[in-house]
This record gives sequence, C-alpha cells and structure tokens, in this order.
Amino acid sequence: MTVARIGLPVWILTGPTGSGKSAWALRAAQTMPVEIVSVDSALVYRGMDIGTAKPSRAERERVAHHLIDTCDPLETYSAGRFVEEALQCIAAIHERRRVPLLVGGTMLYLRALLRGLAPLPQASPQVRRELDERAAREGWGALHAQLAKVDPPAAARINSGDSQRIQRALEVYYSTGRPISELQRDTVSPLAGRRVRAWALSPQRPVLHEHLEQRFHGMLSQGLLDEVKSLHQRGDLHPALASMRAVGYRQLWAHLDGQWGLEEATQRGISATRQLAKRQLTWMRSETHFQWLDPQANGAWASWNCDLSHEVRELGL
Repeated sequence: MTVARIGLPVWILTGPTGSGKSAWALRAAQTMPVEIVSVDSALVYRGMDIGTAKPSRAERERVAHHLIDTCDPLETYSAGRFVEEALQCIAAIHERRRVPLLVGGTMLYLRALLRGLAPLPQASPQVRRELDERAAREGWGALHAQLAKVDPPAAARINSGDSQRIQRALEVYYSTGRPISELQRDTVSPLAGRRVRAWALSPQRPVLHEHLEQRFHGMLSQGLLDEVKSLHQRGDLHPALASMRAVGYRQLWAHLDGQWGLEEATQRGISATRQLAKRQLTWMRSETHFQWLDPQANGAWASWNCDLSHEVRELGL
C-alpha cells in the first residue's frame, strides 16, 4: 500500500536546542500511534550521547525512534542522506498505519525536506582546502563578506561564524559558477502532495538561556568530558569532522588539546549553544510552515496534545 493511498499525515515538531521538543514528543507518543523520526545532525552519531541529549535506551524501547545512532562519528552525514532515509522511515511508518512525528532542530535537514534539495555538486577536496587556507589567513568573516558579494541571499541567511555553511556556499559557487541560493530556488518538496502539519516551540529567550546554561553544566556532571575524552582517544577523529563540530564537543575537544582550560571551554560551550539556538530561531522564523507555541505558556502542551488526539480520532487510528 502506498503512502499516497494511506493518506496519513506527517507531523513535525521543531524548535531551538533545549526548547523541550523531545520531551513533548515522548509524552505524545506514549498515548498515540506515533513513531519519532529524529531531525538532528548529531543524534545520528554513535558514542555521542550525553552532549547531544540523546533519548535514553529506555525511552527508545518505550517509543519507536528512527535515525538515531545510524553512523560512526568518522562518517559524514548529509542533508541528502537525511531526506532519503527520512522518506523511507515515513513510508514504513505509514505502512504500519501510524503517524511519523519528525522531531529536531537541524533546519538544513528540515528545509531540505520541506522545500527539496537542489542538485548541488559533490564536495571538492581541493576547493575546500583552498577555502580553509584562506580562512586561516583572513578569517571566516572575510569569506562571509566574499559570499555576500557573489551570493547575497545565501550570505543573508548564513551566520558570519558558520564556517561549514559559508564553505559549502562558496564551494558551490566556485564549482558551478552559480549561487547556491539560485540553485536552491528550483526545487520541489519531497513531501509535496502529503498532509504536513508543523509546530515550532519558541521559549522566552531569558528562560531558554538559563535552561541552556543549566543543561550544559548538567551534561558535564553526567560525564560529558569523559565522553569527549573517549572520542579524542580513538585516534582517527579530528576537530574538522562534522561530528566533532557539534556544540559542546568542539569546545571540550579544544580543552583536551590544551587550547584552553575547562572553565573557559565550559563558558564557550554555553555561549555556542546559545548562539546555535539563536540561529535556529532565525531560520525557523524565515519559514511559513510552522505554528508557533510557547512551551512555558499555561496549557500549551495540553492544547497541542488535544489537537493531535483530535486528528488521530478523525483518522480512525
């Protein structure tokens, strides 16, 4: 039976890191025919549990989760791979007459799923090496300024400190002669024709900032530094890998390399987490798909849960 014939919806719950989306999803999935599909570029990596706030094994046994622990930190996990695997998960969940609830804050992945992926060129080691060398000499801010000249729309939505996305946008331009923003406009959503409902959690900024600081300290008390030490001691990983660029891991890796003390690494990790949340919110507000919810508002979760329950009853599940 095809997804189109089943006609079941795709639900999306997003929000900045630390907004509580995973907890909301778990609560909902315990009383409804829902399976969770992770939309998180760090949860795919095995051995990165504490710093990614990965659902516990007990939680994953209680509620079906997908796209977690699918690859080794040495591997590169792309938006293209995410879309392919997410669509497979959605089809399989629909076949089981259940609803896929996509949960996470990696907006590059969500955008690829909601808008489609442009046929971009493969990574060029030579171009990336040249860009890395330029960044080492001039700084990523200078490369962001260069991007603003050749692709203003891409520069407007990419933070000046987001080295990975600056590098990719310039790489595409130098490889094809066309701006990445132009290539991305000519796309079709892989979810076109399907029933999609999407919600975004948006806590008040002071509340979120306080929570993120407390959460980072909590991760350290749970053994985050030892987790990073285990990765550091493997010998085959390095800080340029996408997995090791994850917030928290990047700062503690630098601490283990002797770049700065643990206290400074902690403060840098907290600051990077807050900056990540800010970038995520900026991306989300540029989208038109999301219904916004304040997770701290009285009755917010109950209202959302009631909305889902009503739709489940209408679907006859």
